[in-house]
Formats: sequence, C-alpha cells, structure tokens
Amino acid sequence: MDVQWEEQVKQTFDRLIEKVPVFMQGIARDKVSHKAKSMVEKHGRTRITEKDMVDAFFAETPFGFHGPMKHDMEQAGIDYMKYGYEK
Repeated sequence: MDVQWEEQVKQTFDRLIEKVPVFMQGIARDKVSHKAKSMVEKHGRTRITEKDMVDAFFAETPFGFHGPMKHDMEQAGIDYMKYGYEK
C-alpha cells in the first residue's frame, strides 16, 4: 500500500521534527513517520492526516517530553486536544 502524507501535514511534521534536539531528529523522524504510516495502513487508508501525525507523536514520544512536544504543537497551530489529548 502506498501511504502518502497530506501536503500541509507533511510540512507541519517537518517543522515539528526541527524542534527536536538535533541528535534525536533522525530517530524521531523515523519512529513517528513509521508509526503514522502503520496506523494508516491498519485502517486501510492511504493518506496521513493531522490526527494520524498527532497520534504518532504522542505514541512515540517518551512521556517526559510530552510537555515540550505539546508546546511545539501549539506553536505550529495544532489543537491536539480535539484528538483526545489533555493540555
């Protein structure tokens, strides 16, 4: 299955990855994008949406780093609370 990012979501994903410490960016990019793609494939879809990206970031980011991640999402204009996550 050929999974693709929605263009705006991919741009936001790239901006969020840039906020990750440089030495962790490669790992974060790989883990979060793999998680997003696997979630989409599991549901028989081919497009990664903002919700998929947010879910993947929450799933793959260690809990201790959720605070800074949420801040970065807010700065990027993402309302993660609409996807069921708490502030």
